[in-house]
Amino acid sequence: MNKPTAIKRFIFIGLFLILGIVLAFAQFDIPGTHYTYNGFANSIKLGLDLKGGVLAVYEATALEDSEGDFNQQLEATRQRISNLITAEYNEAVISIQQGNRIRVEVPDVSDPAQIFDLIGEPAQLEFKSENSADAEAVLTGQNIQNVYASYQQTSSGTSEYGVVIEFDQEGSQLFYDLTSQQTGSSIYIFINGELFSSPTVNSAISGGTTFISGSMNSLADAEDFALQILSGTFSVNLTLLENTVVSATLGENALTYALIAGGVALLLIFAFMIWRYRMMGVMASIALCFYVILMLFFLQAIPIVQLTLAGIAGIILSIGMAIDGNIIMFERIKEEYASGKRIGPSISSGYKKALTAILDSNITTIVVSVVLALLGTGSIQGFAITLLIGVVLSMFTSLIVTRGLLNMYYPLNSTKAAQYSLKREENIVELA
Repeated sequence: MNKPTAIKRFIFIGLFLILGIVLAFAQFDIPGTHYTYNGFANSIKLGLDLKGGVLAVYEATALEDSEGDFNQQLEATRQRISNLITAEYNEAVISIQQGNRIRVEVPDVSDPAQIFDLIGEPAQLEFKSENSADAEAVLTGQNIQNVYASYQQTSSGTSEYGVVIEFDQEGSQLFYDLTSQQTGSSIYIFINGELFSSPTVNSAISGGTTFISGSMNSLADAEDFALQILSGTFSVNLTLLENTVVSATLGENALTYALIAGGVALLLIFAFMIWRYRMMGVMASIALCFYVILMLFFLQAIPIVQLTLAGIAGIILSIGMAIDGNIIMFERIKEEYASGKRIGPSISSGYKKALTAILDSNITTIVVSVVLALLGTGSIQGFAITLLIGVVLSMFTSLIVTRGLLNMYYPLNSTKAAQYSLKREENIVELA
């Protein structure tokens, strides 16, 4: 590679880096559309400790006269709570922990009491063939897999709002039998012992799915109805053990201080690397900028990531590992040059000798991160996921980006060792 080519490539990298910074942090309206681009950093999902919200932990016990596997019932309840909550709060995280507990995290909640009302006091849902609270239920909420709001076009061309109910295998058969018996009349839906709806059955319904309409005048009414039905489909009894409402103001302050700490740390790292390794430090600093942009992109692009303070700690730790990889590489280059090699062979040989040490340290950290992500819960899992992403990116930036930048810079300076912070040992003759 000659000097003009190297200069052109550095110009391209500079423009690419500027574009990356704009895409990561800028906010602007997209011309010709109604969409606003928010940037990677502004699109990252934040956890409770940063955005505020509700944390609740429920203990699950089997229902009376319940048959079947408790773990399957617990997972079914977790999934139904997830459907219930994420219908309105799509950033909610619902997980099972300690065998019989369900942890609910709902960031950015304007009305925390609504969460506790929906989960803490689930409505008892029953389908009956008679309009009587004392009549035996043919189906209950335990036979429902999912409920969601929808609409259909009527013969007059207007929209009729309602809910789609999906039954499990047993519920599908029971619902078919019920609608077969009640064709031409009504079935009665009771919630908490009170009549909620009495849709008319036009024909027997098979397939395990049905659309129920009634006094729902908008999609919002249908969504409220779906939430009420979902809240009565739990397969276990839930007892609230712990609930915490995190202040959004506290979260904003925590995020602000964390960003300030991260920014100061980056500047100090840049200063140290440039002071210690001169142009090699400049290349490492550029690579670290790419690391930050890529990290922001993957944090907002990976669905399971929800950034917490523990997650920020994982990011900062991975930044340290990225710099550690560069330092190992640069020290090996300095050793090779001190032993008598020229600049070019020193860079190549130093990289090869540092490769094993960098891979070993990062792979062991990746293994630990994977174990914590799989077995941990809450903040531990958040820390592990961001650390895992960060370590993989740190390996890429130190082994690929930094090495590539050094190779690009070499044609611009192949003789002045001082610009690389390289020195010979005394009485060492330069090798061919």
